Amino acid sequence: MPRSAYDQTGGLVYFPRMCEKIRLHSKGELPEVYHGFLGKGFDGRICAYLRVSYEDVKTQVLAGGSDEDVLAWCLATGRGLNEIDYIVWNGFARKRGWRDDDGGSDFLTKAKADAGFSDRGQLMTMFDFYEHDEGRAS
Repeated sequence: MPRSAYDQTGGLVYFPRMCEKIRLHSKGELPEVYHGFLGKGFDGRICAYLRVSYEDVKTQVLAGGSDEDVLAWCLATGRGLNEIDYIVWNGFARKRGWRDDDGGSDFLTKAKADAGFSDRGQLMTMFDFYEHDEGRAS
């Protein structure tokens, strides 16, 4: 199972989860349910936010870089972030699925239904869903 989306590297939520999914997938240990989302969804969004390609991040991770090393590479190669950039990313990511008008809320609703969690009103964001679905929250 990948790490929690709430985990942080260098002040950014989700980044260590993406790196962990890359590592698990390369070892054949990532559950298949995650395979279709590699490089997409949050993976794609954080890479776009950092202005680096997912494939380049994957190369850095598989070359043995720590999460901190890979993030440093992203910041040097893509764009640096200031204090507000961290607030914007973390706020967006933590609230994804809650009142989104670009399909995020619909995606969360479908994910909950597919997993049998439609009755779980407390799952208001994708991060909430991950925590519950992966057994870190009840």
